[in-house]
Amino acid sequence: MESRDGVAAGPAYRWRWAALVALLTAEAMNLLDATIVQVAAPVIHADLGGADSDIQWFSAAYTLPFAVLLITGGRLGDMAGRRRVFAVGVAAFTLASLCCALVPGAAALIAARAVQGAAAALIIPQTIGLIRAMFDGAELARAMGSIGPVMGLAAICGPVLGAVLTHADLFGSSWRAVFLVNVPLAVAVLAMVPLLRADRAAASPRLDLPGTVLAIAGAGLIVYPLIQGGTGGLPAGGRLALAAGVVVLVLFGFQQWYGARRGRRPLVEPSLFRDRGFPAALVTSTLFFAVMNGLMLIVVVQVQVGLGEDVLTAGLTLLPWSCGMAVSSWVSGTRLVPRFGARMMFVGLAVMLAGLVSAIGAYAAARSGAYPTFLPGALALCGVGNGLFTVPFFTAALTRVRPHEIGSAAGLLNAVQQFGGTLGIALLGTVFFRSLATGARAGGASGAASLHAASLHAAGLAFGLAAGLVVAAGGGAALMRAPAERAEPTEQAEPAEQAEPSEQVEPVEQMELAEQVEPVEQVTPAVRVEPADR
Repeated sequence: MESRDGVAAGPAYRWRWAALVALLTAEAMNLLDATIVQVAAPVIHADLGGADSDIQWFSAAYTLPFAVLLITGGRLGDMAGRRRVFAVGVAAFTLASLCCALVPGAAALIAARAVQGAAAALIIPQTIGLIRAMFDGAELARAMGSIGPVMGLAAICGPVLGAVLTHADLFGSSWRAVFLVNVPLAVAVLAMVPLLRADRAAASPRLDLPGTVLAIAGAGLIVYPLIQGGTGGLPAGGRLALAAGVVVLVLFGFQQWYGARRGRRPLVEPSLFRDRGFPAALVTSTLFFAVMNGLMLIVVVQVQVGLGEDVLTAGLTLLPWSCGMAVSSWVSGTRLVPRFGARMMFVGLAVMLAGLVSAIGAYAAARSGAYPTFLPGALALCGVGNGLFTVPFFTAALTRVRPHEIGSAAGLLNAVQQFGGTLGIALLGTVFFRSLATGARAGGASGAASLHAASLHAAGLAFGLAAGLVVAAGGGAALMRAPAERAEPTEQAEPAEQAEPSEQVEPVEQMELAEQVEPVEQVTPAVRVEPADR
């Protein structure tokens, strides 16, 4: 019996577990693609040439369209059927991956990465609805719970796999192998698409094309000048573009409000902003994930470009961060958050801040040209803070959201998370490259030694800015908590425990998996949680 609202009915669907494998593979493929490319980016730049800002665009070109098209992708699944849109997204992702592996230059790679991001925005919003269409009751909880370990494994393996594939240079493929690895995975997923249950929303929504265009334009006008400002500072045209981006996003807000007043279904549910809690969560998410994504790029570039180490060393440098995040998110979800509630957000931020300060010290203590010995330990501390923060954060962010707003709230948090990651790549990356260029020029004829010293200083500056962003995120987190939450933090124990599996993931997937927890608690025919609003 086919489900129309995401809740399985009648006899258990025969192929549900095999279909779940396909959905989990697609989720892992998206996460792998984001982390693998960050590690390989300096090698790609060295091979293809171009401006230093291209290193940032190799990642940002993927995350930006992914962020702004997520909710629209969910709406398309409601309209045309989630299985059909999922298949189209995987096929487009496969072709884009092939193009990425075969491109002759940096501009073509950036364009292909943008297509990959748009394809991922078609794939990811469908997975929740498809899982809910095939599972029910205790099996639904187990299906949702299987996502966390898979994503945690992908987050850990991504940097290492990218480094190993690039370093191995199989058949002379070098960095191109990091894109080719997507192809067999995607082909396997496409082969299993017929096993997915056909599913769509009971009431087909309309696309909000004006809202989508305004969101894309506003986000692009903000991110583009930050990255393109490069080493020479932000020119007058760039400042004008930034201001225009802010204006366009304000217009987007008014357009969403007006559409809701007219009885239309906007991309963003205006009632989410009825009090300070949810807007504060959006700001906190933007700041926190800007730190995560931005710093991962900084670490990789500093090791490879600044110190002249190989890509394998860069990948292994990030491994403590991923491992710390995976372990602490499990402990947080199963032990700490059920007992201490939303207060664990501030513990996580404090631990991450300690890790950032330790990393600054590691860069300052390193001799010019030498690997910063204590950096892996500092990054492990950052990863632990990451896991301790994210579990209670997503629980607290959705606590005061009413049932009919859950889909829109989770989708918006997911999109803002991705936008925050893009903003971090732009902002922290630009600070790093500008300081690196300035320091290298000031070093005069000392050549490599000057570049090494400049990279250590530039990385320290980027981590210092990240520390400031974490402090600001703490202010946002404080505004999220309602008076009742301050008095009885243990009220959050049950949702937080449900969220546990989702937090073992890399920055790019955390909100998406947090949404996956909600249907477990809301699975009744009377309460519909539409994943399309993501």
